Amino acid sequence: MDDDEIFTFIEGDKIDLIPSSIKYANLYTKWQNDPKIRIFSRNAMPRSLEEIKKWHEPSDDKGVKDHIEFSIFHKTDKKIIGICGLNRIQWFNRSANAFLMIGEPDYWNKKIATEATKLLLKYAFEEVNLHRVTGGAAIDNVYSWKIAEKVGFTFEGISKEDFYVNGKYIDNKKYYYLKQDWFKRNKSE
Repeated sequence: MDDDEIFTFIEGDKIDLIPSSIKYANLYTKWQNDPKIRIFSRNAMPRSLEEIKKWHEPSDDKGVKDHIEFSIFHKTDKKIIGICGLNRIQWFNRSANAFLMIGEPDYWNKKIATEATKLLLKYAFEEVNLHRVTGGAAIDNVYSWKIAEKVGFTFEGISKEDFYVNGKYIDNKKYYYLKQDWFKRNKSE
């Protein structure tokens, strides 16, 4: 991937968060449809390339966006490896839900999701001025909820049988992060 195609929005150590783009639609479509990757992301319906492209097309709508999405760019390998962002943004309440997907399995368990989550939270609280960020992870998705706890999310509760995965209903762990907790935790870092 050429460096002139990458427009870093948030700079990290191993990764940068760059604006998601229609030019990466093939990757997004591959990840959204891959059973191994989408299992815990509630992507139960197939997504076509055309649908993904439409989602990333510029909009003439001058209304306030309710989502912000980034592509996760691996700096050493110079490739897009996932997506993350904020959705269900409620501007009046200053709240949003965080989401993240490492779409390339070779990058799982390498602390990249942890770095991406920290960068996203810093952006949410320090630039977007959100008050509360929520997140959730299926109880069987141990890596995701361990990352939430590691970066400082507070466990809020269990939504019983909230996910339907592989023919059974499983619980969903719910988390939240408040702006004041972010600043307390990151004051010394």
